[in-house]
Amino acid sequence: MIRLGIAGSGAIALGLAKAATAHGETVVWARREASAERARDRIEGAGTVVTDLSGLSGCDVVVEAVAEDPRVKADLHRRLGQTLPEDAVLATTTSSLSVAELAEASGRPDRFGGLHVFNPVEKMDLVELAFPGAASERTRALLHQLCGELGKTAVEVPDAAGFVVNRLLFPYLFDAVRLVEDNGLDAEAVDTCMKLGAGHPMGPLALLDFVGLDVAAAIGEQIGADVPKRVRELIGEGRLGRKSSAGFYDY
Repeated sequence: MIRLGIAGSGAIALGLAKAATAHGETVVWARREASAERARDRIEGAGTVVTDLSGLSGCDVVVEAVAEDPRVKADLHRRLGQTLPEDAVLATTTSSLSVAELAEASGRPDRFGGLHVFNPVEKMDLVELAFPGAASERTRALLHQLCGELGKTAVEVPDAAGFVVNRLLFPYLFDAVRLVEDNGLDAEAVDTCMKLGAGHPMGPLALLDFVGLDVAAAIGEQIGADVPKRVRELIGEGRLGRKSSAGFYDY
């Protein structure tokens, strides 16, 4: 089995660690000891948590899952590229940034890929795989194999902002916000219509709260979608969605 490392300790990183429980031993890297302690509590023995990047050196594949900030991700990939053994493959969970640019930052574009999982990782089957032009056949095969070992369905997509899902999803979500703004509807009315009329498991406003309004705005900017004024207003008020206990809804 592939020895998996995860660089990050947020929701996506820990969800990936939990999804990998049946896969075998997983190593999770956290930036700080306080983050490491929280990670240990949340994954409940689903992996080993370390605070030194060298703790990932025994892994075949290391998946980065940190903030959707190009500078933060590029800096971490530079460090990983300098720290890990030559044959280790790096991957990023970015949902909107250029995989090719992060691959160049890592110094190993032939051993790099985008591995976009969906939250909650333990329950969502899809993984969007995107590769830079320099990616080797071994890299492609290894990431496809990893997805199979995690019980996920991998679909190769272009290295374009938003890939497939977010590129189609976020304009729809933002249109729902504009419908509320322009017609005086409340969030629950729109969400009920889309759940009962279109068979969606979650309405668009509730989904924005689940994703996080700050994250949604960042993705919107990356894919060139017009972020509604109401989303920016809620972010300014600190109403970021579920993670802040308030967004379009109160939690």
